Amino acid sequence: MNRLKDSTSPYLLQHADNPVDWWPWCDQAFEEAARRDVPVLLSVGYAACHWCHVMAHESFEDPVTAALLNEHAVAIKVDREERPDVDSVYMTATQAMTGQGGWPMTVFMTPDKEPFFAGTYLPRDRFQQLIQGVARAWRDERDGVTGQARHVATALAQNAAEITRALRGPGLDGEGDASQRFREVTEASVQALEGDYDPVDGGFGRAPKFPPSMVLEFLLRYHQRTRDPAALRMAEGTCEAMARGGMYDQLLGGFARYSTDRAWVVPHFEKMLYDNALLARVYLNLWRVTGSELARRVALETCTWMVHDMRTPEGGLAASLDADSEGEEGKFYVWRPAELTAVLGPQDGEYAARDFGVTATGTFERGASVLQRRVDPDDPDHFDRIKQALLAAREQRVHPGRDDKVVAAWNGLAISALAECSLAFGQPHLLETARDAASLLAEVHLQGTKLMRTSRGGYAGDSEGVLEDYACVAEGFAVLSGITGEPQWLTLAGRLLDTALDAFGDGAGGFYDTAADGESLIFRPADAADNATPSGTFAMAGALLSHAALTGSARHREAAEAALGVLPAIAARYPRAAGAGLAVAEAWLAGPAEIAVVGYEDDERTRLLHQAALNAAPPGTVLALGDGALETVPLLVGRRQVGGAPAAYVCRNFTCQAPVTTAQELRAVLAAPW
Repeated sequence: MNRLKDSTSPYLLQHADNPVDWWPWCDQAFEEAARRDVPVLLSVGYAACHWCHVMAHESFEDPVTAALLNEHAVAIKVDREERPDVDSVYMTATQAMTGQGGWPMTVFMTPDKEPFFAGTYLPRDRFQQLIQGVARAWRDERDGVTGQARHVATALAQNAAEITRALRGPGLDGEGDASQRFREVTEASVQALEGDYDPVDGGFGRAPKFPPSMVLEFLLRYHQRTRDPAALRMAEGTCEAMARGGMYDQLLGGFARYSTDRAWVVPHFEKMLYDNALLARVYLNLWRVTGSELARRVALETCTWMVHDMRTPEGGLAASLDADSEGEEGKFYVWRPAELTAVLGPQDGEYAARDFGVTATGTFERGASVLQRRVDPDDPDHFDRIKQALLAAREQRVHPGRDDKVVAAWNGLAISALAECSLAFGQPHLLETARDAASLLAEVHLQGTKLMRTSRGGYAGDSEGVLEDYACVAEGFAVLSGITGEPQWLTLAGRLLDTALDAFGDGAGGFYDTAADGESLIFRPADAADNATPSGTFAMAGALLSHAALTGSARHREAAEAALGVLPAIAARYPRAAGAGLAVAEAWLAGPAEIAVVGYEDDERTRLLHQAALNAAPPGTVLALGDGALETVPLLVGRRQVGGAPAAYVCRNFTCQAPVTTAQELRAVLAAPW
């Protein structure tokens, strides 16, 4: 019997009609394996994963393969986005056993959850052979199999503990020591990144190229503090290359997961909420630093895409869009010259082909091209009319599938980006989307002191939040409070951070990725390095530092400093995996600045001060907005309007300069060295 039909994960629901007798990850599945005396197959993937779909069609929908699997194992299907802890533990095992990883992840293990075989995608004939080979070994060589599995599990647990100890390194002793260490590690990281930078095509390393979102945020903050031209050159070069290539959706906005080539021409077409939330904020900050019209356009279009394609009826933001439609990767997004002509006519079709880089031979497959925008158009109005015509025609195509579950951490990232872009660009509908997403998280995901990882259709899933969920949602709530002037969001952020400090702390200033009362796996994951999203540890450091700046809490500032204790070791080994931590270090070195804006909501002077506070702010600045009456946000307490005019107070460590009453004065104060 297939047991996935009641899942809140669209990925699991895709497999609910398979002939495989799937179980979700649960104690009962492992009890069933022990009762039947068979091993467990763990298959991990996600809804937007192209090769997951391929393996599903080839093997899990095949009655012969399913019968083999049902006879010889208990099969468990896991959505990696719903259970990142399970994914992390067994991906570590897969990489240790094979030297590589990816999805779909295929692991055979004992009923005690100890792995003895690990791999990724397998064609049907090889997968059938594997099932039969595992069955023979389980029957004829049981002691060897279980002994190997126990050895692997023990080694993984020991290695995880040793890595954590090694990363902690020498402790930071006092504020001065921390600041000096952060200056040294950020400077060394910029130098290391220069050696890995691609000066021709932007980005770092070779193909495939992933958007280095956290590294770009760090480089922009480093440039703001030091005026270092190399940091800005790497950030600008990468941002422009990504935005002009095929990885960016040139019709609607939004970025695909990664580029298959070094020049950002052909993407892997799945679109993830987290990439776009992070990149919208990066492009916003690039515009703030440089005034780039390209950066402004991309930030706003990316937010528009999130609202247009990812908003759910309940107010949250969906997890991802598939790469495939009608069984073909990228079919929704690519064009041929004849298709342009059919929509636009011969003259405009030729114009569009030239400006979007659509050729007769194609840049993708079977003569199709991915749209690019390598130069700005000579006639922007004409170009925009063509773009809108193509977008309207594309809307008639079969759309890629959408994974409509709401992931707490990713919605936290999106709330921050949407709220800030709303204020910066004067787009109130973006703020409404951010507020709606926050309300869903507060009303559905937050259950007592616990935060649930996912929801779907307004109902929370069964998986409890991991460290990144608490950190990213807390940060999103704090940003939303500063943009809206609604203090309840900061109160909720504080509750989340206090829960995380108690439930996820390791007793030495660091964090585990799972709560102390969470499910026990073969080891407790604690990966402080960034991946596609900020690591839970670095995200928590940033949220703690922001909260300390808004409330004056020494406890939260000390916890942020302790969380960054792993930063020097990670940055020295691989700075591209430390971008989020390096960005937090830059916020620390900048204070961070604390800006309290006091004025009535309907006073245009308040809006101008508020907007200037965001747009001219140093790295990691926190905002608080109020009218001076009965304030509950500590940064606002005692702050008043000046001579009946709205006022802005610029502070660091709750020591404030004289208030200013015009945007011009505020920009001058913020431009001064810190």
